[in-house]
Amino acid sequence: MTTGALDGIRVLEIGTLISGPFAGRLLGDMGAEVIKIEPPGMPDPLRTWGQAELEGHRFFWTVHARNKKAVTLDLRTEAGRELFLELVDCSDIIVENFRPGTLERWNLGYDVLHARNRGIILVRVSGYGQTGPDAHRAGYASVAEAASGLRHLNGFPDGPPPRLALSLGDSLAGMFAAQGALAALYRRTVTGEGQVVDAALTESCLAIQESTIPDYDVGGVVRGPSGTRLEGIAPSNIYRSADGSWVVIAANQDTVFRRLCAAMGQPELADDDRFANHRARGRNQDELDKLIGDWASQRQPNDIIETLSAAGVIAGPINTVAEVVTDPQLRARGMLVDHWDDRVNRSVLGPGVVPVLSESPGTVRNSGPSRPGLDNDEVYRDLLGHTDEELAALAAEGVL
Repeated sequence: MTTGALDGIRVLEIGTLISGPFAGRLLGDMGAEVIKIEPPGMPDPLRTWGQAELEGHRFFWTVHARNKKAVTLDLRTEAGRELFLELVDCSDIIVENFRPGTLERWNLGYDVLHARNRGIILVRVSGYGQTGPDAHRAGYASVAEAASGLRHLNGFPDGPPPRLALSLGDSLAGMFAAQGALAALYRRTVTGEGQVVDAALTESCLAIQESTIPDYDVGGVVRGPSGTRLEGIAPSNIYRSADGSWVVIAANQDTVFRRLCAAMGQPELADDDRFANHRARGRNQDELDKLIGDWASQRQPNDIIETLSAAGVIAGPINTVAEVVTDPQLRARGMLVDHWDDRVNRSVLGPGVVPVLSESPGTVRNSGPSRPGLDNDEVYRDLLGHTDEELAALAAEGVL
């Protein structure tokens, strides 16, 4: 059975933690066979990450390990290097997120990989990219978010710039890396040649910042944090309902704002000079937020959402994860899926496959290897043809 659009593509993943493994997971979700390589005795630290704990185990691993096989291999040894190159011979993509220069020190730079397989695509994720004055520096998501200007946009005016309670920069880089891998796969169908995909955490954080750069270049505008709203985009904010909970209401397009005014029983506001168009509403944002806030404060959250949704106005709750996992829309779309975790002998819920393809949808085919090297025999013996005796000898040498 076809497992997804990338069925038949083989990926070697030699990264750790989040950015590289996230790219590998995205490719695996779309059907690729992903072989994760960990050094002997040095498992990916992600195996021990996550905030919940059960029987001594944590569960970030289940999110990024799914649809992967796990083998151990010491790339620092000559025997390990040769075995890796055998895998390169029969693979399509390599994903790594080491500091730039690491593969070259192991004599596994792209020139070596391309000499073995002219179609190989090397996806390199790093803090600052493979070139430039900062390329040699290690990079974490927290620093990338800050250095790119993204962190400066978060929070409230005159307050410290907080982080999102996630490693956003890592995930953004992993997404751009997977996108680059797909583009390189297509180009290979034209040229027959692989190439290097260079994705940086800082640049990934920069890429999503909308008009901040041209606004500064043209008008000298240094966009800063705006709390719960965007300056000049109104109405688009959170409003407290009668029971004290918050509801998001977004009606910053002229036609949608007119619907909001009618649903609030104040249709005259749509023709008020203060609010008649996008720029006017931006200038009078505080006054408009107060009017909507007064209306929302007299109503229960479900009533607000149902009333506005029926009127064609965008509105919704601010859900916790406890509410997300019971959301009927997400459930209907298959966006909450079970992963069997044999470490704790039970299913563990995780995110579904995004995006949804109509003819070759991605799948969660397995929950990922619970132990490093779990698939050594299958990969090295069945895929590459090594005998049990050869594998035993390599294991004795510490290569596997």
